[in-house]
Amino acid sequence: MMKRILLGTTALLAMGAIAPASAADLAARPYTKAPPPVVAPIYDWTGFYIGANGGWAQSRSCLDFVAAGVITAEGCRTQSGGVIGGQLGYRWQSNQFVFGIEGQGDWADISSSRVSIINPAFSTQAKVDAIGLITGQIGYAWNNSLFYLKGGAAVTGNRFDILTAGVSVASASSTRWGAAVGVGWEYGFTPNWSFGVEYDHLFMGHSNNSFSVTNPIVAGALNRISQDVDMVTLRLNYRFGGPVVARY
Repeated sequence: MMKRILLGTTALLAMGAIAPASAADLAARPYTKAPPPVVAPIYDWTGFYIGANGGWAQSRSCLDFVAAGVITAEGCRTQSGGVIGGQLGYRWQSNQFVFGIEGQGDWADISSSRVSIINPAFSTQAKVDAIGLITGQIGYAWNNSLFYLKGGAAVTGNRFDILTAGVSVASASSTRWGAAVGVGWEYGFTPNWSFGVEYDHLFMGHSNNSFSVTNPIVAGALNRISQDVDMVTLRLNYRFGGPVVARY
């Protein structure tokens, strides 16, 4: 009996010595680092920018001849054509609101000719060859998508000719100032490049101009032209601002 007790005690002591060693031999529990927080990028519209634009414009003008206070109506016409040019501006973003100022200049080819309703021996031709805008902007940004309104001053370069047999026999040129309002959308497809589309309406009012020679249709008359212009352009801008910033 004593021998059995000694053998049992020896076995228990041996198992106690082996158990800690076995636990020490187990591999360490792996440690997994928590993933970094998600970073939501923010597109920043602040900065100077320069770009190019091109598109289509339509001018509606009404012509009268004015002599000694008497107005003789020559009628209204609509002409359309292409525009191409560039723009330069600065924008500043506060939260999601974007404010800006921009200057834009375009060469234009907007003209039409028709037979005079007063004297069919002559034709009249009206042409817009340049358009300029100086406007302020206010917009709202959804990250890299910007919707904006604009308004300010507009200027157009105009020429009016009286023709016979296709040859100009009298002309009047003018630079006219008016007002402009517009709306646009722009999308930033890289941190500094953006593409957009814009619509502008120009209110050019009335302008009286004298001819280079005596008016052959109504002797001694000035021409008085009222004008509105609608313009749709595609725009590509490069912004000299900082990169897209991050928000945690």
